[in-house]
Formats: sequence, structure tokens, C-alpha cells
Amino acid sequence: MPLRKSKAEDLAQPLDQPVLTLEEALDLLDADDPAVRQSVARSLGGDHRAIEALCARFIAETDLPTREALAVSIIRTGGAVAVERLLPILSSDDAALRNTVIEILQALPADVAPHMERLLDHADSDVRIFAVNVLEALRHPKVEDWQNAVITAVRQYNVVGTALDLLGEVGTEAAMPALARVTTRFGDEPFLRFAAANAVKRIGAGR
Repeated sequence: MPLRKSKAEDLAQPLDQPVLTLEEALDLLDADDPAVRQSVARSLGGDHRAIEALCARFIAETDLPTREALAVSIIRTGGAVAVERLLPILSSDDAALRNTVIEILQALPADVAPHMERLLDHADSDVRIFAVNVLEALRHPKVEDWQNAVITAVRQYNVVGTALDLLGEVGTEAAMPALARVTTRFGDEPFLRFAAANAVKRIGAGR
């Protein structure tokens, strides 16, 4: 009687020739072998039915190559569910996990956009900074408006400083009134006055 191939051997087959059911693949996301987890994670990229499981495995994953494979598949899949599952990680104490989440969110501008105003108004100033970091790569028409709102309304020094750095990169003439108000709001903070002046200079010079 011929030997039956294991599921791990099945996963070695080309990904365009699936041999596992979705249920079997999802089960293998928790396999003991990291190589199996990586392979099945790649095979599930783009399948919206798997996004909950991919995110759950990503959050729990401790093997870095496997976490990277999961991150790529989450980016390939995208969608509101992925963003909603990953946003709470911005409050995590795990810096490596948090930074990977930022990279994922940067790659999903349309899905992140509906949450951005809430993130920029988050009670945790660290989350606000991470939100600004997401904005750095978020190609969205409201990026400048969001940044202007931060430097106009937010009081935390480090949050405003991060936003000013970004405005120096992406700002236009529309940011000038908000930048002018920074000097008034933070008259006792030389660095913020300098950062605002630098942003104005870079915008005026066309960077």
C-alpha cells in the first residue's frame, strides 16, 4: 500500500496547486513546525476567509520569520477586519510586534483611514505617535489635514514634534496657518518652535 503523504509534505507542493481544504490549512497555522506555519501562512494570503486566523496567529507568533510571513499575507489580504484586529497592538509593550503592525497598517491606507481620527485623539500619547508614524507612509488625501489637526489641538510635546517632522515632508501651503500657531501655543518650547520653522522653510522651498 503506498505511503500517505503528510500535510507538511503537501505544503511543499506549489501554492498554485492547493491540496488542503481551508479548514485543514487553518489548523496548520498552529503546527509545531515553524516551516509549516510559514508555508500555510503564505498559501492563505489574499483569502479573506482566513484573515481572522492569520491575525490571531500573527499576534501569538514568536518565531520572527513566521511572523514576517504572516504579516505579508495580512497585507495581501487587507480589509477592515485586519485593521480592527491589529490596531490594539499599537498599545503593546512588545516593540518588535508593534513596529511590524505599523508597517502592516502603512500598507493598508484605505482600510486604516476610517480609524485615523480616533487614533490621533487616543488617550495614550504613545498611540498618537504611532498613528503619526503610520501617516508617514499613508498615501491618503487627508494626511495633511490630520497632521494640521494634531499640531493645532494636541498638547503633548512629543506627539506634536513627530507631526511637525512629517509636515516638513508632506506639507503644502495649506499647513502654513497651523504651523504659525505652533509658535504661539508652544512659546516656551524652543525645539517645537524650531521644528515648526523648519517645516515652514522646507514647504516654502519645495523640499
